[in-house]
Amino acid sequence: MDERGKESGVAAMAACYQKFDPAAYLQYNYTPPRADFSRKDSIVPWKLACLHRAFTEGDVRGELLVDIGSGPTLYQVMSGCEVFNRIILTDFLEVNRQELRRWLQDEGGCSLDWTPYLEHVCKLEGRRPSAWPEKAAKLRQVTSDILPIDVHCSQPLAPDILPSAGADCLVSSFCLESVSPDLPAFNRALGHIRKLLRPGGHLMLIGALGESYYFGGPGVRIPVVPLNEAQTPKTEKTQIFTLAGVFKKIRFRVKKLRFRVDDRPKRRKISTFWQIPGYVWTGPETVEKTLHDDHDQGPILYGHPQQLTSSVTLWYAGATARDKQTATCQARSRK
Repeated sequence: MDERGKESGVAAMAACYQKFDPAAYLQYNYTPPRADFSRKDSIVPWKLACLHRAFTEGDVRGELLVDIGSGPTLYQVMSGCEVFNRIILTDFLEVNRQELRRWLQDEGGCSLDWTPYLEHVCKLEGRRPSAWPEKAAKLRQVTSDILPIDVHCSQPLAPDILPSAGADCLVSSFCLESVSPDLPAFNRALGHIRKLLRPGGHLMLIGALGESYYFGGPGVRIPVVPLNEAQTPKTEKTQIFTLAGVFKKIRFRVKKLRFRVDDRPKRRKISTFWQIPGYVWTGPETVEKTLHDDHDQGPILYGHPQQLTSSVTLWYAGATARDKQTATCQARSRK
């Protein structure tokens, strides 16, 4: 594709996001019943537990953590704030940055109460849920900036934002595939953000496989690059993890996974952790979900969960026998 074609595809994606509604997006994906902290089999606490493990087991720590494409969400750095001295949140949209600033400045008017998330992370850290105000204060203390970013630029952040060596860790949740018009653009964006990472730093990506779109607001259908498992290792191998080392493969069984999604292929995949020496790759694992016939009733609408079964393959280095376990998840959100 020539440069004009590349630019037009990226411009079309940017136009889609002009109708993005942070409040509606949060309501769709981050409130009960989709985010149900009373259930141990909910996908939201499961993912928070994965992030907790990533930030507490091993050497994922340092001076600077940068969240690439934060959107209007904070959950992805709630564990990281304990092991990094400074956090930078970023997003392409000013409306999302405003949403984050309202929480950071504790000025009220936030579209979502993050207290249940903070309480749950406190529990994961061995503290009482009532310690959430201290957790919130810590996150506010270490978050130094909320900045604009464009992953489709060769220099995604403004010059001199980061130390010359780069950030110690990047985390990005459901961003690159959701803002790219096609797989080549996704690959280029991955290469662009890689420049922000110091040598030997950590990269954590959380993303979806097989997703073709999601709703960014009432009637706002935003296309997503439908990645498959084969494409992701190729991207990982050629652009970032050329000296990654050897993976260990652990198989999980996930029973009766209930997953609400915006698009509706018969079989689809979601993601969690890949960890590699020197880097952490959080995303795409193999999770294959098949709709039960009795729930196969046309397009999925909000409020109409579909019953699914899943088989999860989790890849990461240094896995132990205790990682081989049976999990039951009730997935109720995109992220």
